[in-house]
Amino acid sequence: MNFCDKPVSYYVAIEQLSAKEDTVWGLVIVIVIISLWVASLAFLLAINYAKVPIWLIPIAIVWQMFLYTGLFITAHDAMHGSVYRKNPKINNFIGSLAVALYAVFPYQQMLKNHCLHHRHPASEVDPDFHDGKRTNAIFWYLHFMIEYSSWQQLIVLTILFNLAKYVLHIHQINLILFWSIPPILSSIQLFYFGTFLPHREPKKGYVYPHCSQTIKLPTFLSFIACYHFGYHEEHHEYPHVPWWQLPSVYKQRVFNNSVTNS
Repeated sequence: MNFCDKPVSYYVAIEQLSAKEDTVWGLVIVIVIISLWVASLAFLLAINYAKVPIWLIPIAIVWQMFLYTGLFITAHDAMHGSVYRKNPKINNFIGSLAVALYAVFPYQQMLKNHCLHHRHPASEVDPDFHDGKRTNAIFWYLHFMIEYSSWQQLIVLTILFNLAKYVLHIHQINLILFWSIPPILSSIQLFYFGTFLPHREPKKGYVYPHCSQTIKLPTFLSFIACYHFGYHEEHHEYPHVPWWQLPSVYKQRVFNNSVTNS
């Protein structure tokens, strides 16, 4: 039986664990991510791509993709209030800024959808879930993107692209390589490690109430894969823990399980 077929009560034990939620570390990390994204994008849009060794282009694209993913993870943490818990206005401003820089997403709508995802994971009410018929990664991803994209967003992005090209005189190739392609690749990265792998149905069926599973990777690989978003069971159990503290939660759970089973 799939326990996620019907709505579940959303209850999560909010514990301090090792998360330093009341410190400025969240802000420091956000400033680093956004600053790196701005500096990297400005540099890449200004270079003469024809003079860059061809093997460096894919590396630059992947690097920019990783920074775009950092923007989205920042916004995701803001949706849980964990970027700067002391001041919700600052917290939500950062979340709005991050998704705007990512691809002019509406923060409030994404917040509403993400709350539905946490309340009813892997169900027909979950906006992140597949359509109930086609469960393979490709169709699920397309359904996922349609759910979060809009014509208004595409129009704004098109206007911004043309303003950058004709007003700022940024070369079209630079815009395509370093502004258009990275967020698309980032969306695939976020979907694969943050939605598909954690929320696809296990052979034994979903486990109530979070219907999620953790991708068990070493800490560094987990960071590279998707800012520890693969520690997804831990995230659903303790959603107010910021991404950079999820490894501590994961290790604590592994330790507790080993003690319980010994």
